[in-house]
Amino acid sequence: MYTLIVRTTQLSYQINNTYTEIKNDEKEINVKISQLSESLISAQSDLNKISATQSSFEKQIVQLKASTSADFSGIIEQDIKGVVTIKTDVAQGTGFLLTGDGYVVTNAHVLSGAHYANLYTYEDAKYSADLIGYDSDIDLAVLKISGNFHNLALGNSNDVRVGEKVIAIGNPLGLSFSATEGIISATDREGSNNLPYYFQTDAALNPGNSGGPLIDKQGEVIGINNFKAAGENLGFALESNYIKETVNSITQQAINQTIV
Repeated sequence: MYTLIVRTTQLSYQINNTYTEIKNDEKEINVKISQLSESLISAQSDLNKISATQSSFEKQIVQLKASTSADFSGIIEQDIKGVVTIKTDVAQGTGFLLTGDGYVVTNAHVLSGAHYANLYTYEDAKYSADLIGYDSDIDLAVLKISGNFHNLALGNSNDVRVGEKVIAIGNPLGLSFSATEGIISATDREGSNNLPYYFQTDAALNPGNSGGPLIDKQGEVIGINNFKAAGENLGFALESNYIKETVNSITQQAINQTIV
């Protein structure tokens, strides 16, 4: 009987030791799993940073090429996807996408007297447009098409300086998605509405360019091409800060929200 008790005690002791060892091993495994998880999270974070850095680096290369060699090819390739051709039953012009969900801005005079407007993307997809609203004094109109799109970003026109390189994308004389290059010749010029809201540029503008974007070397829209004065190299574009102000005023009235 005594021997049985001793053996039982020894067995119980061994079981307790084994259980303790298992629990210790379990704790060690959990610690290692936790450390591995932290390492994986850290690695994922590093990969995200590398990806963001690469994207930023690629954008900087495009901007550097544009600023040093006047090569806007990268910017044109990127931004032309956000430009649209506008065809109505009475005229043709240009517009560009302000948002990814299909809000388009153009000149109001492009739509004057029209009964309908069809929009064509760079990929030649056709969309029927709804008129959201317009401001005839500033000569801006907002349209809406359905879908998901590449949109263009508005820059701060207060930062633009005379002599900066720019490009205009539009449909001059029916030549769809043409790009012309120039510089900012002057800022805060008065338009036919007697408002000093316009950039003067020597980028070639012709009928069909109306409503198209004037783009800087960062790929941002700093103006909307509005009109050409008599004479050579005298184009005018509404400055982007007034685009934003007017568009938001139109959409606030029409749909009770701002979009840019």
